[in-house]
Amino acid sequence: MIALVDCNNFYVSCERVFQPQLETQPVVVLSNNDGCLISRSDEAKALGFAMGEPYHLARPRLQQHGVRVFSSNYALYGDMSRRVLRVLSDFTPEVDVYSIDEAFLNLDGLQYCAGAGLDAYAQAIRRTVLAHVGIPTAVGVAPTKTLAKLANRLARRQPPAQRVLVLATEEQRWAALSQTPIADVWGIGRRYAPKLEAAGIRTAADLVGAPESWVRRHLGGVVGVRLWQELRGQPCLDFDPAELAAEPGQPAPGRHSVTCTRSFGQPQRSLVALSEAVATFTSQAAEKLRRHGLAAHVLTVLLGTDKHAPGSGPPTHTAVVALPTATSDTGELIGVALQRLRQLARPGTAYHRAGVTLSGLEPAGQAQLSMFGHSAEQLQQRQQLMARLDALNARFGRGTVRHAATGLGDTAWRGRRNMMSALYTTDWQELWAVRS
Repeated sequence: MIALVDCNNFYVSCERVFQPQLETQPVVVLSNNDGCLISRSDEAKALGFAMGEPYHLARPRLQQHGVRVFSSNYALYGDMSRRVLRVLSDFTPEVDVYSIDEAFLNLDGLQYCAGAGLDAYAQAIRRTVLAHVGIPTAVGVAPTKTLAKLANRLARRQPPAQRVLVLATEEQRWAALSQTPIADVWGIGRRYAPKLEAAGIRTAADLVGAPESWVRRHLGGVVGVRLWQELRGQPCLDFDPAELAAEPGQPAPGRHSVTCTRSFGQPQRSLVALSEAVATFTSQAAEKLRRHGLAAHVLTVLLGTDKHAPGSGPPTHTAVVALPTATSDTGELIGVALQRLRQLARPGTAYHRAGVTLSGLEPAGQAQLSMFGHSAEQLQQRQQLMARLDALNARFGRGTVRHAATGLGDTAWRGRRNMMSALYTTDWQELWAVRS
């Protein structure tokens, strides 16, 4: 059996952990640059605020209803996600991370640990995550990933104190399939839902009842048949716990690239500002490479203009460079990125976003030495320098020690974060203060 554990309104829940007075208040969290609503409390949903609604349009209604608004605090959310995953790993050795707020758990043979079957084990997972991290969750348990996703969706409709649904029997599975509109099935999407509804397939149960030959012909061939089999209780999707299993500094199998891209607080024309932004994004991507024990062969610099501006041409421009030797050295990568930026940037053009992607990844320490590059001794010294840089930033907070190319202070290119909460768990200067 497989469980899908989903954190309820995750970004909002993270804010509430450190501000418990928000527990019954309507709360929303905004995207990068305070652009749109990306997380809403149940109270905010009840007021009619939609996912992805632009903040500048929703602001009058948010103020009218007294909704608390927060800028996204990804350092906090990422750390809280890691804490949740550590708790989940205590319940099973196999945790397949699906997103920052969702994970699949392999529960085969583990239901007896709770003493009263799968439902009790799932409730124990919810209670433990809530007690240890403060994040409420919903748990769906079923024989396949697709059914577990479906069970989780139905579990979220239950009262907050419950939110567990186990589909262990044929009767339980059929009841859940009958309650689920075809558009809500994981993997159907907007493209296929109208076509299936027009063909009389309105629920997941209708799809399960269709012949395999019909599914193969109307639902994307082999991919559609796999989804159909998953709904029938036959596992077809791989279970891959590799990402969680990788400890810091160890290779993370399955990762193909590392990307860091952001929108600017206001359009930028200055090459100095663009250079600081690209250097900052490169530094963050390189740090992530080292955390996963990887090195990159290819670096891509991205610049984006206003996609809504008339006659502005393609909104995204990129420059790609193949590195002579795979590396995760921040200094080397910044040097290459800035060189490509100077070739890519057009004078006088207003850029709204920038980013860096590192790809062609391989385990660090396996790169073939270049005849004209650093010697083995120099490489070792650079690796030690990066390790000490990471150790200092891990101890005293991200960005405490950084390359000068990233800039010396908060500048206009940084995205708007006017309502961001404190870095309660990742910055010594902003730890949660408890007063008695």
